Amino acid sequence: MENKEGTGIHIARRPAQIFALFHFPFSILLLTSGCGAPGDPVPPSPPVPAAIKDLTAHQAGDGAQLSFTLPANSISGEKLPAPPAVEILRGTVRPDGSADAKSFRVVYTIPGALVDSYRADGQVRFTDPIASEETKAHPGGAVTYIVRTRASQKRASTDSNVVTLRVFPVPARIASLEARVIESAIELTWPVPARTAAGEPAPAIAGYRIYRSEIHPSAPASSPKELPQGKPESHAALLASSESNNYRDTSFVFEHTYVYIVRSVIQVEGDELESSDSQPVTVTPRDTFPPAHPPGLVAALLPGLEPGTVFVDLSWSINLETDLAGYRVYRSEQEGKRGQLVTPELLPTPAVRDRSVQPGHRYWYTATAVDRAGNESEPGTPVVVEVAQPSP
Repeated sequence: MENKEGTGIHIARRPAQIFALFHFPFSILLLTSGCGAPGDPVPPSPPVPAAIKDLTAHQAGDGAQLSFTLPANSISGEKLPAPPAVEILRGTVRPDGSADAKSFRVVYTIPGALVDSYRADGQVRFTDPIASEETKAHPGGAVTYIVRTRASQKRASTDSNVVTLRVFPVPARIASLEARVIESAIELTWPVPARTAAGEPAPAIAGYRIYRSEIHPSAPASSPKELPQGKPESHAALLASSESNNYRDTSFVFEHTYVYIVRSVIQVEGDELESSDSQPVTVTPRDTFPPAHPPGLVAALLPGLEPGTVFVDLSWSINLETDLAGYRVYRSEQEGKRGQLVTPELLPTPAVRDRSVQPGHRYWYTATAVDRAGNESEPGTPVVVEVAQPSP
């Protein structure tokens, strides 16, 4: 025991005890910071999607449209918790026409959160644009594709089947598609394409294909500029084919909203190829077309049930419009004036009796037709009725 000068603190110099004091916590540290004991939980490995086996490709305008079924399960058979991301790889071919495995490069990646926006009819559809200058320099040149998916960054699926496609120059997209609404049709017109996208004279055009999609009122509006690369503007269905640069759509419904696109068609080595989509045109046809006026209005002055009373019996031929809502009959005491309604409500049938006529008056009657949109026809040919004074 030693008394430290000036402090009153006694320190015992015992080396063995000092070593034990510092050695014990160090050995505890070694035990607690070492590797985990056997049986500790191991984080699960991220799932690896099954390989895509049904990849197909065809030329779509100045690009290659790929179609395939997105895997729903992992290679172990478990259902994937969310759609995997998709990687599109493009490559070249060797002189013998086989795919050059070393040439494949990722040209686009579709994030898993956006994959559903590329689905159509149960498949993912992606269009890889190919520069028109490349097609011009190598008409009929071959490109080859594979796709793969990944549910995590650590490991992707194995490659899909390989597809090879020859790409040819096609007419440039139709830049101006115009629509005009008439009562019986939506009339579409467009200019005949004269050039390819690369500026060369366009091949002979065999015809056109018209596609139409419908926008429902609850669907959010979007601009084609907001769409991701490779995504079609809409899942439009083929409406008709035309040999000329115009078409009349008679299968529309008023107040519905339609989007039209047109593609030119050419013949190449016995196959039909389409141009890229035209500039789309959106049309919401409004029914502003009144029905025809009711024909054949006739009037008869007949005696009433009470002595000295009369009424006017009016009738006319029915209208043939399918959207007819009813009729209106007007009465005036001045020729050339429409006057007032005989009844406040629409008449469902082409006949009415006017019991409010007065002796000594002359009346001009006209009839109109009204459709379900509220459009009213012009009045038909008027008829005149003179109610004489009763005999004394």
